[in-house]
Amino acid sequence: MPLFLKNFNSPTLQFSRRLVSNYVSRMRHLYELKEDDEACRKALSSGAFLLFHGFSPLLQKAENKYTATFVTASDLNGILQKLDQKEKYLEESVLIGCSENHVPQFALDLGGIEKARAELLLKGTFVDLRKAFFLLDGKDAPLLSQAQALLRWHSTHLYCSRTGHLTQKNVSGSKRVCSTEEIIYYPQMSPVVIVLVSDGTQCLLARQKSFPPGMYSALAGFCDIGETVDDSVQREVAEEVGLDVSSFEYSTSQHWPFPNSSLMIACHAMVQPGQNKIVLNHSELEDARWFDTEELAEALKHKRMPTKKEMGEIPFWIPPPWAVAHQLIKEWTQRQQPP
Repeated sequence: MPLFLKNFNSPTLQFSRRLVSNYVSRMRHLYELKEDDEACRKALSSGAFLLFHGFSPLLQKAENKYTATFVTASDLNGILQKLDQKEKYLEESVLIGCSENHVPQFALDLGGIEKARAELLLKGTFVDLRKAFFLLDGKDAPLLSQAQALLRWHSTHLYCSRTGHLTQKNVSGSKRVCSTEEIIYYPQMSPVVIVLVSDGTQCLLARQKSFPPGMYSALAGFCDIGETVDDSVQREVAEEVGLDVSSFEYSTSQHWPFPNSSLMIACHAMVQPGQNKIVLNHSELEDARWFDTEELAEALKHKRMPTKKEMGEIPFWIPPPWAVAHQLIKEWTQRQQPP
């Protein structure tokens, strides 16, 4: 099957002229900040900041709901002064976006500051990102994913791979430069296919040993160098569960910060008619099985990670609603149900 391209002018996306114009102006503003160090340095004094500690985002809890809250530049400067940190600390941040009102948005890791003291002043908790993803709703997760991935990339690319010399981050964090030979490095993502396999009446979900207890998800794996998406889908399904893909359809994509930074390319795949015997690759997976529409419709009702008590009461659960695996499962289930 051919890949389907998303039409950004489609009425289904409901972009009005005003929203398109605002989007274009925001992208142009971000481009200027990325390329102009002085403009970005000036923006640091009026921006908003997502804060991390050791790549764990700061979350605040109110009424049993967790949110990732932006801190204004003025508030952050006051907090840094109380922590005996100089304002220069702000230049360690990275630019991650801007609001509808063109307020620049940055991410900053406070890993060099005592964690408990920072949490006290910020009235929040630094939570491991994997755990945070199960606590947050969909609107916060993508920006946290981008922010953590960019911060982590800078921490692992301090040296030039050709000369061995230190590289320098530009103010926005959109690149690093080796000044000795003017070599420029840009943040990278690794392509990953995530595939929901179906035999027409059931779909296949699997779990790795590293998954939380009871969680099943779609198959996923890195694209090998030189592979097309088509090749990767066929190979991953063959390697992990011993099935032969007859056709596939592109669905959507999503950035994923683990293990370092990945682009999840989400697809639906059909296996050859009558072929549904799973031959599990135990070095990759702990378990894999077929699920019917009724089982998945029930799993889709759960919008969050179950508690330990709930895990003992439900047969299995799936990733949270904002995760691309959840979207694939929801799409497949809706297709099976009568209109």
